[in-house]
Amino acid sequence: MNLSPARPSQTRRAAIANLGCKVNQAEMDAVERLLRARGVELVGAHDSADLVVVNTCTVTSIADQKSRQAVRRARRTSPNAQVLVTGCSVAVDADSLAAADPAARLFGNESKDQLLTELAALLDIPDGAELPSLSGVDPAVAPARPVGREVDEGSVEDAFEREIDRTRVFVKIQDGCSFHCTYCIIPRARGPERSVPAETVLAEVRRAHSAGHREVVLTGINAGTYAADGGDDVDPGTTAGSGLPALVRRMLAETEIERIRLSSIEPQHVTDDLLEVWVGSEGRCLPHFHIPLQSGDDTILRRMGRRYDAASYGELVGRVQRAIRGVAVHADLIVGFPGEDDAAWARTVAFLRSLDLAGIHVFRYSARPGTAAARMIGQVDGRTKKRRSAQALALATEARTRFAARQLGGELRVLFERQLANGLWLGHAENHVLVEAAATGGGSLENVVGLVRAESIDPAALDRIVGRVLAIDPPR
Repeated sequence: MNLSPARPSQTRRAAIANLGCKVNQAEMDAVERLLRARGVELVGAHDSADLVVVNTCTVTSIADQKSRQAVRRARRTSPNAQVLVTGCSVAVDADSLAAADPAARLFGNESKDQLLTELAALLDIPDGAELPSLSGVDPAVAPARPVGREVDEGSVEDAFEREIDRTRVFVKIQDGCSFHCTYCIIPRARGPERSVPAETVLAEVRRAHSAGHREVVLTGINAGTYAADGGDDVDPGTTAGSGLPALVRRMLAETEIERIRLSSIEPQHVTDDLLEVWVGSEGRCLPHFHIPLQSGDDTILRRMGRRYDAASYGELVGRVQRAIRGVAVHADLIVGFPGEDDAAWARTVAFLRSLDLAGIHVFRYSARPGTAAARMIGQVDGRTKKRRSAQALALATEARTRFAARQLGGELRVLFERQLANGLWLGHAENHVLVEAAATGGGSLENVVGLVRAESIDPAALDRIVGRVLAIDPPR
């Protein structure tokens, strides 16, 4: 994309407030590239700007609340700005966002590419110029176009997360979901499954590599249903030639990207074919799987509309751990789902303890309007949910610290991302463990992949390793 300004734009400074999932982040990365290509300065979400883009989330009621707060803050911080609001909360409850700022322009998920058109008009981009796509179904990039390095600020609410992700890039391969779990509003907000064509995904991976990124994270609302031709609702068991394993094989064969990571994948989509790709990738596919669990009780899983039981999930975790040496398996857990009594919760806790997970992401159940779970009997009170979530978070801490301690004495390949206040550099190992190390001679380790000896645990953060750099891996 070559969009040098034909004439000065009135949009000099822009801010992006990005809430929610990695798919949202991948979409806003495209917006950032468009803004940078026109010479627009990106500032933080709390700074004054001429333009503010708010990408909302509706996965929980708290996410909806934060989305409204972000819109109000944008107007309060930048009274004269153009405020463009998009994302899942717009798709589900546009009225509340309109009330938060009547002057804001709203774009639902089905009209995200219209957001790009509006941005083009604000940036004085000529008609007919190539624009990125946010829809997930149209070509997003031109092959191997030169793009500047990602900026450090202005794209997500959490500055730490933004800095930790600036050396990798999120590549959106799929959007939407047709599973309709009883608690989930995302199918309503995002629509049915559809995939980004394989050639477009490969072009984006090449773009990321040419821009200096050494790791890509493949992201989607339901990435395991990926279909290479851009189709929808794929059964991974019947698409060996066009599904997610085939896409990753093409990445390995047709691009030079060094590290490929999956953001999240449903249990039923972790097939033998996918594991074969990971095992045969010579380390380029990283040993880290984020596999949502949600509950360890079979009755609750059925009420949730999940497509597996606890025994099959446990078998899957064991199969992944046997197939991939040193793999980290992370799980999602929903606490306080309707009908979750003390016995069901006790079964979930016992099941979690049996799994040897590397991490657990804990969410309190939040009733979403229009979902089946919101109408179920047996709603769990807030005090109980708070108590159980505290217990689950303790289990999550135990899992992370146990997995980190297991790395001691071994060697890890770490992509370093940012420097800490103590002078050490912080990055993610291939198995997603956070590692701190010093740069030889006091130099920079940003965007460097280093072979690190894991020597100790950071006493201030027991899930972080302190290591010593043994060697540097040059870029491919």
